[in-house]
Amino acid sequence: MDMNNIKVFRLAYAMFGSLNIEKMVQYYTETIGYRLSEKTEDGSAYLSNGLDHHNIVLTPHKHKGIKRYGYQLDGKLSIGEVQEELKKQGIHSQIKSDEQPGVREMLEVKDPDGNVIELFTEMDMPATGYGNTGIVPHKLGHIAFYAKNMQKTIQFYEEALGFMFTDTIGDNFANFLTCNHDHHTLNIVSSNKSNQLHHIAFELKDSSHQYLSSEVLAKHGYEIIWGPSRHTSGHNIATYHYDPDGNVVELFIDMDRYIPELGIFEPKPWHEELPLTPRRWEGLSSWGTEFEVDLANV
Repeated sequence: MDMNNIKVFRLAYAMFGSLNIEKMVQYYTETIGYRLSEKTEDGSAYLSNGLDHHNIVLTPHKHKGIKRYGYQLDGKLSIGEVQEELKKQGIHSQIKSDEQPGVREMLEVKDPDGNVIELFTEMDMPATGYGNTGIVPHKLGHIAFYAKNMQKTIQFYEEALGFMFTDTIGDNFANFLTCNHDHHTLNIVSSNKSNQLHHIAFELKDSSHQYLSSEVLAKHGYEIIWGPSRHTSGHNIATYHYDPDGNVVELFIDMDRYIPELGIFEPKPWHEELPLTPRRWEGLSSWGTEFEVDLANV
């Protein structure tokens, strides 16, 4: 069986450890606009964007920061079959049952840089609905993390999980991959750091939603550290801020859509060339705007 039969199709959730769960829950419910779907006996909070049981998990931990990522598989293979196919590539994994609310069975695996990934086919959908306060993003869009073993990590996501490479910035400084039609669901940033988040990103509706998000952030005391500006790779217009634990959060609109059948991005008036294909970019901002914070080193 071809390893390409293993196919991830979306980033479903991210789990953070926190020293101050209550403040992080307050941030995600009152500022971001997620809804609390469940709180467990160990103090973990499961927050939903609107449909899934959870898209963000906050758990008490002595070290704050990202702990693991949840990716949903297309379901063409059972969890056991996925494990067997990964084993053929020499990739160790572990099947877990009822490890967390909303997901009855998952496959835990580590990428070459040590990031913990949870693969699953089904998640409960209690449909808590979208929030009615705060920013209320449309979805969890992508994550970016630092990697020492950059090339091996990129190879892992492409060959083991079916990701497609879309763009790069500089001399492989930032490397963008997708598992669906979004320009990227994953950004691997070259660094001497390992197993550490660069940023997490949420998609908004349009420019008016992005303006509103900046007002909500200011009202709750969160300063924008970069943006708004249009990126080169992906062309998304983005702002960045810190959550209460110091994790960098991106809010974006206008991300490019990838058409893998043609190997191009869906054409837009602001594209520098038509058709636009995956390529190497030099800078971060297509508008040429500069900010006091160096986004490459947040």
